[in-house]
Amino acid sequence: MSETPLSEGIDPEYDHRREEGVDETALEALLAEYAIGRDDHENAPAFVIRPDDVQEVVRLLRDEAGFDHLTCLTPQQYPDRYESLIHLTKYDERTHEVTLVVQLPTDEPVCESAEPVFRTADWHEREAYDLVGIEYEGHPDLRRILLPESWQGHPLALEYDQDKPQVVRYAKHANPLQEDHSVPESETMFLNIGPHHPATHGVLHLETVLDGETVANVRPDIGYLHRCEEQMCQQGTYRHQIIPYSNRWDYTANLPNEWAVARAIEDIADIEVPAYAQVLRTMATEFGRMLGHFLAFGTFALDVYGDFTAIFQYAMRDREVVQDILEDLTGQRMMFYFFRLGGVCWDLPEPRAEFIEKCRDFLDELPAKIDEYHSLLTGNEIFQRRTIKTGVLEPEVAKDYGCTGPVARGSGVDYDIRRDDPYGYYEHLEWDVVTEDTCDNHARVLVRMREVEESAKIIAQCLDLIEDWPEDERTVQSNVPRTLKPDAGTETYRAVESAKGELGIYIRADGSNTPARFKIRSPCFHNLAALPEMSEGEYVPDLIASLGSLDIVLGSVDR
Repeated sequence: MSETPLSEGIDPEYDHRREEGVDETALEALLAEYAIGRDDHENAPAFVIRPDDVQEVVRLLRDEAGFDHLTCLTPQQYPDRYESLIHLTKYDERTHEVTLVVQLPTDEPVCESAEPVFRTADWHEREAYDLVGIEYEGHPDLRRILLPESWQGHPLALEYDQDKPQVVRYAKHANPLQEDHSVPESETMFLNIGPHHPATHGVLHLETVLDGETVANVRPDIGYLHRCEEQMCQQGTYRHQIIPYSNRWDYTANLPNEWAVARAIEDIADIEVPAYAQVLRTMATEFGRMLGHFLAFGTFALDVYGDFTAIFQYAMRDREVVQDILEDLTGQRMMFYFFRLGGVCWDLPEPRAEFIEKCRDFLDELPAKIDEYHSLLTGNEIFQRRTIKTGVLEPEVAKDYGCTGPVARGSGVDYDIRRDDPYGYYEHLEWDVVTEDTCDNHARVLVRMREVEESAKIIAQCLDLIEDWPEDERTVQSNVPRTLKPDAGTETYRAVESAKGELGIYIRADGSNTPARFKIRSPCFHNLAALPEMSEGEYVPDLIASLGSLDIVLGSVDR
């Protein structure tokens, strides 16, 4: 990545797509025996395959072509069929993408499960069954994941009646203080952790089986914060009503969420973004990444040794400074809504020099503050004993679960969409992707701390560019039609690097001003699914530390 001053040498309305991509001819030859048709997607070649060939095709693409990242699985329904879309890419070549389209009849939507090949398909297929009604043959545990087991119907199915009353089991006069159920020959104990417990970082329920103090099994139970955000976005118009919803997903670091939505819509509507607006987007988003990371290691200190008076308050002190900066820039402290299709809502606040100086003052003070964190946190003996060699997540296991962000990079997986599938102004700036190879809870904290320093480097370069940018070229937004109606059948999957990892959006247009299908690929959803791999065989306190190291937000997990 080399620095390019201002807009010199680049198209001022570029979209940062790399020219190099997957070799479609080689893919066609590889899938010749299985492909029964082709589909047209904006981001990747798409091949239609039979429902009973899923495992064979996915395994072939993984083993023979290197597609080792099942990034997303999107279920949807048409009037005449169901579809299960499998989005595949590579951890070491992000721009190499392929989509598998599995078409299913309306009377019997049954598809072979991809779970035996990619563990990340487990939760995806359960969600597809829960919300759309597709069944996956061979899935090890096909049951609802977001809605209660007693829920009637599938909310994203076309025939779903939103006015239908739900039947919920009600045990009248049941004694809530039941006697313990025990089996004489068993030496294990079942323990509920959450859903209302400070250590679960929100309404998360962990069904835990203990053998003494050792975790024998843990199963995350999610869905307590599910608000059917995908359906809400499908009812909103492209132009103004979808981006504001995104702030509610990962509400600790919102701005990357806005960019994920904008990038997908701009792709299907062929909207260009001026270079100056790209710089503003990049700077604002890196401040947003800091918001998430400061909160992550502040709350993590609470998880592992209950330190509220020092680490947590230090983290909140610095987070408040960033929030003040973003409030000056966007007018909001939490639900920013700074992004607009084609750019951002406005330029820097006046006086510009005062705002830039405020940002630089914060950046100048940051190195000393990072040193404080290392002294108080990573250099603390208690913290080290609680985090080093606990919550180990090996790199191949992380990939199998589709882990991304600091969770994957803490396992040595060198994957960052800002670099590997460039967007915004990232590829024109000097910065580094941070990885650690110890794969434990400590590594994930170190990655986030070092990423704050990398964000500072990016912001400093953006401030230099903004300060010197010619006044008559400060275009913050391109000319976007008031009403957007992308061509019917246009489909895309686009992703950005959020503070938690890969945040992706799949959109299918139907010719109207609202999406026919809007799918959210949450990084927290994937990272949380790997918790059992990190925790089984360790102690209960280690389970809490591992959960905290994932830095999940339930608004992102459940959507």
